[in-house]
Amino acid sequence: MAVKVYKPTSAGRRGMTGHSFEEITASKPQRSLTEALRKKGGRNNQGHVTIRHRGGGHKRRYRLIDFKRNKFDCKATVSTIEYDPNRSARIALVEYTDGEKRYIIAPLGLKVGDIIGNGDQAILRPGNAMPISAIPVGTEIHNIELLPGKGGQMARSAGVSAQLLAKEGTYAQIRLPSGEVRLVHERCMATIGQVGNVDHGNVKLGKAGRKRWMGIRPTVRGVAMDPGSHPHGGGEGRSGIGLPGPKTPWGKPALGFRTRRNKRTDRFIVRRRTK
Repeated sequence: MAVKVYKPTSAGRRGMTGHSFEEITASKPQRSLTEALRKKGGRNNQGHVTIRHRGGGHKRRYRLIDFKRNKFDCKATVSTIEYDPNRSARIALVEYTDGEKRYIIAPLGLKVGDIIGNGDQAILRPGNAMPISAIPVGTEIHNIELLPGKGGQMARSAGVSAQLLAKEGTYAQIRLPSGEVRLVHERCMATIGQVGNVDHGNVKLGKAGRKRWMGIRPTVRGVAMDPGSHPHGGGEGRSGIGLPGPKTPWGKPALGFRTRRNKRTDRFIVRRRTK
């Protein structure tokens, strides 16, 4: 796909770019594969804000994506490539030979009319899902399961892919997009290829309103506040943060601070993404 550059007809348009959507083949989703998506405004089930700067945004319906790829008895044909407002990647509507339709994440190079399969029905080509035990070392993969049968959880964003590095006994070493090398069980499913929409990261929003359409509210800088509201606040005129390192509004380290506390799965990490 390509990035579309807008003419500078206004201050907001100047420097703005967007998606060309040339790969999209359908304008409306399969209604039976969507469900209502209610806004939460960054609040949890107790009504407390747990993610700041959320709220508003365009109304959306959630597309039900087949992350498990567990239909092993027949192959499917790609019917459409569609836009999904809930993720950076494109999605593909596939129709199995028994008539069932499902959405999958569209990998790079998948086109309408292509035949895909899962498990024993699959060969080594983009869009096909196979257990890691059947995938050759060195292959680019995405939509990777962490537990067999749970559904793909890793490498699902636009343009990303992981690489199968090695196999040792019942586990395989996979290098994730972050650089982390992790052990994954060989019975876990993964999809061949790189996720499509690779130019997603090159798009410039151009104006604040486009962020609001996405449901993201403005962020006030800590240095613009008073000392009682933020650790970075205070000072006459423009001032630096005046601290050994940047802090959150609650005084915790903001950059490079480790927040991982999951000793149960530490043994599966071969090499961390950070030094």
